[in-house]
Amino acid sequence: MAPQFTAQLIDGAEFSLSEMKGKYVLLDFWGSWCGPCRRENPSIVKLYDRFNGKTFADASGFEVISVAVENNESRMKNAIVKDNLRWKYHIPQLDRFKSPLVTQYGVKEIPTKYLINPDGNIMSVNQTADEIERLLSERLK
Repeated sequence: MAPQFTAQLIDGAEFSLSEMKGKYVLLDFWGSWCGPCRRENPSIVKLYDRFNGKTFADASGFEVISVAVENNESRMKNAIVKDNLRWKYHIPQLDRFKSPLVTQYGVKEIPTKYLINPDGNIMSVNQTADEIERLLSERLK
């Protein structure tokens, strides 16, 4: 089961993972300062564009939740704009690897991705975007 959490989004709104029940969720731990993360962002955007708003045989949708492992909020916001991370769920964690959500998930390096199923269970960790795309494609309605 994916550890439940409540956190503040970049816009100040409160968010709980439990709000995503019934959807596939890609929980993406990344950083604006992380070269591999930034190189992976276009693939995450492609997944979002392909599956957000779609209905699955066993789920009502797909969402991306970005957890920014940071110490510089301004740089994070600039990276979100520059990399066109257009989903609304961005959670800043400004104490890098000591941040509460980062330690709760045991993240030691980034990028780290968790694919969570509609029941809230972790399906996979650190699959490639192509592997995630195949898995989700098989479940489209």
